[in-house]
Amino acid sequence: PYRVLGVGRSSSQADIKKAYKRLAREWHPDKNKDPGAEDKFIQISKAYEILSNEEKRANFDRYGDAGESQGYSQHQHRQFHHFHEGFYFDESFFHFPFNSERRDTSDEKYLLHFSHYVNEIVPDSFKKPYLIKITSDWCFSCIHIEPVWKEVAQELEALGVGIGVVHAGYERRLAHHLGAHSTPSLLGLINGKITFFHNAVIRENLRQFVENLLPGNLVEKITDKNYIRFLSNWKKENKPHVLLFDHMPVVPLLYKLTAFAYRDYLSFGYVYVGLRGTEELSSQYNINVYTPTMMIFKEHIDRPADVVQARDMKKQLIDDFLSQNKFLIVARLTNQRLFQELCPVKKSHRQRKHCVVLLTGEGDKFAEAYEAFLTFAVANTKDTLKFVHIYNDRQPEFADALLMDEKYQGKSAVVILERRNNAGKIAYKTLEEAWQGSKEDNFILLDLLDQLRTDPGLLSSETVLADLNDELAPMFLIRWLYSMLDYISDCWDSLFHSNWREMMPLLSLLFSALFILFGTVIVQAFSDSSDTRDSPPSEKEETAAKTEKNDASFSKETNSRIPKKGFVEVTELTDINYNSNLVRLRPGHMNVVLILSNSTKTVLLQKFALEVYTFTGSSSLHFSFLSLDKHREWLEYLLEFAQDAAPIPNQYDKHFLERDYTGYVLALNGHKKYFCLFKPHRSGDEGGTLGSCEDYDSSLHTEARGKSSCSPGSRSIKNKLHKLSFWMERLLEGSLQRFYIPSWPALD
Repeated sequence: PYRVLGVGRSSSQADIKKAYKRLAREWHPDKNKDPGAEDKFIQISKAYEILSNEEKRANFDRYGDAGESQGYSQHQHRQFHHFHEGFYFDESFFHFPFNSERRDTSDEKYLLHFSHYVNEIVPDSFKKPYLIKITSDWCFSCIHIEPVWKEVAQELEALGVGIGVVHAGYERRLAHHLGAHSTPSLLGLINGKITFFHNAVIRENLRQFVENLLPGNLVEKITDKNYIRFLSNWKKENKPHVLLFDHMPVVPLLYKLTAFAYRDYLSFGYVYVGLRGTEELSSQYNINVYTPTMMIFKEHIDRPADVVQARDMKKQLIDDFLSQNKFLIVARLTNQRLFQELCPVKKSHRQRKHCVVLLTGEGDKFAEAYEAFLTFAVANTKDTLKFVHIYNDRQPEFADALLMDEKYQGKSAVVILERRNNAGKIAYKTLEEAWQGSKEDNFILLDLLDQLRTDPGLLSSETVLADLNDELAPMFLIRWLYSMLDYISDCWDSLFHSNWREMMPLLSLLFSALFILFGTVIVQAFSDSSDTRDSPPSEKEETAAKTEKNDASFSKETNSRIPKKGFVEVTELTDINYNSNLVRLRPGHMNVVLILSNSTKTVLLQKFALEVYTFTGSSSLHFSFLSLDKHREWLEYLLEFAQDAAPIPNQYDKHFLERDYTGYVLALNGHKKYFCLFKPHRSGDEGGTLGSCEDYDSSLHTEARGKSSCSPGSRSIKNKLHKLSFWMERLLEGSLQRFYIPSWPALD
């Protein structure tokens, strides 16, 4: 372990921790794409686990191994050979199969560590379920279930189920986070939710357990009576519809897993061809009842858009088939995610992708224009050209940004656009006349597309689009109801399956509440009767006393915080003033630092000044800002000390190196070496704050005064510092969580 971390045997714990953090950042699999990065990272973690524990470190220094019983066993081994040199046992006799050095190599590729679980497995559980085994050394029951586990893991992995193994001896943090207090334990993970397996470990039970993890409405049973209704829902759901024809009476697990993985893009139906009542359906589409057949239906339900047949449907074959048919021919833009997938940002001149957008309305009035556009799209769709449509009344901001001329009012229009960046900037060209679907319109559009191949400058207009509304998102009340049902289900399951260790906190809380309740009743019942005979003060006197007390405390608090200037002085934190403004800051003083970038500097400084202005009267507070573009590494080093081991966020950032820390605020206590952290609110969390552009007091001036903007992007950035003033209140009260660090890092 000393060699792995690159430290000496006399190194202090601070040096070991510093070396570990440096190597962990360098070899983290999310940052280092080297094929051996993951193995190296595991070695670093195991080395730090030994050297950070004084007992294990002492065992290693003394016996060359970190095991708790190694000292005794090696001493006995030497003593045995000393007194009984003529007596010999074959050492292989003592190598039990559950020893850590003789673990089954089949589990090695499934081993999980905490960061890998948090950053990759949990986000991936929204696409496929995971079956995870918790094991350890010297576990007899683990040996017993190993043959069944091998067979089931191999079978389910081929179907698309994720497999994981957690070694509780090396990954105690992860095992504790998962709630596994004994080994072996088996659990399922889906949509970030953990469910424990409580039945006998046999193949049928494990398959049924994985199947029960999946939602029950993924695949609809289709017959002659409902197939037209099912296929006609493509317009309402804005998805292609998939039909699988097979002779199995129950839906295969492979098909359910596929439906879960593609549920955001496709709707799935299953036809049991051996069932009476499916003859018309089989005849309609000329189905071979002896061969499994999968069909994709898009805008036309009378004929499939694509078909695949195979006697043995494999996962790879199905994935290739579905990934090529995830969208309708002319999909409707119903949310920002769909817009980004269909119209991606160009990465180079050779990878230009253009979108032809039909801006239209709902109803029979616009049906003819839509059908003509669909016909044109079928004949001209290419890899570099996507056709989509949008309803003007459902996405008014999108339509208003592209159609500024009143001549398009109440009519359909066609726009060719290209996304330039992820911030919403596009280049576009609108057809000069409204789209009616005539032959002349078709010729004009075809001519423009031909010119676009050779002249990208044809898209001469530019604008910035706001994010699209999510038209298909469920209402807040429905989302709240689903959350409540999930919570009740979890509580019900925990009530019957939790062990005593898990139930102790709940029982302790319950008995404490009962004790306080009955204790209060008993104290009141046996209190001195003379207390009750004492006349209480009159209501008027009591009110006056309370008012006087509150006024006194309020005036005292207010006087200590009255701003002494008509502006907020905010200094940039650089390597020049770093020591004076932080490292050597006087005891009792704190520096409140705003994190910003060059692009957000003006807007964030204005909002920051407004939020902290009322606290500038405090002589112990200093205000600064830090450039994220210059000092990202310094900030990420500090934030490592603020990570929480237990909670996992609902959404995960796939671009680890491009995290947006703008809007973060740190209150740094240089003398005591700790900081408090303010994380910005997501845009749109507070409904009323995004609707209007905030007006700033003319008496407030910052060094970064710039032009005020009412653009959606400006409102979104300002909203990051929403409720910062409440956070400042808690900072002065001393009720915020503090994150301590060994020493302040250098600000290069």
